[in-house]
Amino acid sequence: MHNFHVSLKKVVDDSYEIETGYALEKSLVKDIQNGLVGDIRKFAIVTDSIVKELYAEKILHLMKQAGYQADLFVFEAGEKNKTRKTKEAVEDAMLASGYRRDCCILAIGGGVVTDLAGFTAGTYGRGIPFINYATTLLAAADASVGGKTAVDTPLATNLIGLFYQPKKVYIDIAAWRTLPRRQIASGLAETIKHACLADRDFFDYLTQHMDAIWTFDTAVCEHIAQENCRIKYTVVMQDERENGLREILNLGHTVGRAIETVSGYRLLHGEALSIGLAAEVRLSHQLGHMTEAEQNAVICLLEQAKLPTAIPSYIDREELVKKLYTDKKVRNGTLRFVIQKGIGQIVEYADGVFAVPIEEAIARAIIMDMPQAAQDL
Repeated sequence: MHNFHVSLKKVVDDSYEIETGYALEKSLVKDIQNGLVGDIRKFAIVTDSIVKELYAEKILHLMKQAGYQADLFVFEAGEKNKTRKTKEAVEDAMLASGYRRDCCILAIGGGVVTDLAGFTAGTYGRGIPFINYATTLLAAADASVGGKTAVDTPLATNLIGLFYQPKKVYIDIAAWRTLPRRQIASGLAETIKHACLADRDFFDYLTQHMDAIWTFDTAVCEHIAQENCRIKYTVVMQDERENGLREILNLGHTVGRAIETVSGYRLLHGEALSIGLAAEVRLSHQLGHMTEAEQNAVICLLEQAKLPTAIPSYIDREELVKKLYTDKKVRNGTLRFVIQKGIGQIVEYADGVFAVPIEEAIARAIIMDMPQAAQDL
């Protein structure tokens, strides 16, 4: 008998830049010309059916004008299309177009696009570089930092994926002006979540400047983009692989992701998260971790951001309770929740433990007691 030890110790620098600004298409091309991804000349531009005409076609033209080979790979917009089937279709189209390991993926769009394109990049040819060009507030708040990539399945969201870091992220604030108001509100849910878990001053800033967000005030929008990156980076740099601290970024997501799925993705991610946050602050108050005034302040800010905080009438609440068990924080069949400590902090139950087991009966009571939406989205 003989044993052979395979030593694979390695140090990897996955650092990257996040550039925030306005109309960054030319900056993207210039960075590529300056060696952002080495000497790669072939670029697969992955986008959705909405962003295609707004931004992707322009970037395609600029890339070709600069002498690069580039092609569009477009899938139908919407969270319901962030699936293994869509990923397979993109991969097959890339293969048919002659893309191999000597290429780079440009993900242009919101969080659905960056999630799916990043996952594709991580597995295509066993890993090719990719660049994120975020065109939504939701992507700027949630998808720009951290390297989480994934697809959804009928049974659960974001459980099929990997950690894979981009070469650079561009947050194009100018693109926010093209978004429907409902999409802006959806992005604000992740922004409010960041304030709730890490920064009371930022929470107060959002409360005071919400009207300026809707008029796309330059200074306010830039501050929001930068604070989202700062807060998420502060967490991710300490726990890239979600072994402990990074779980706090799932604040509100236990109920939020479940209600998003049960709604058949009729609710946008941020809308479902908002309802999840409204459920979470009720739970936090019940457990004695926040005052009634703090609970109401969070719900008020969500409503100020034009987000729902009540459960739509078409949601089966018992089905919603069952769907909680598909949450990635579930351990040994036990529900686990991230809980706020007031506004701007998270309860740490033990050293490095930020999610606490919650009995189903308690979670069910919170869900059953929540108000029903007066008007369904």
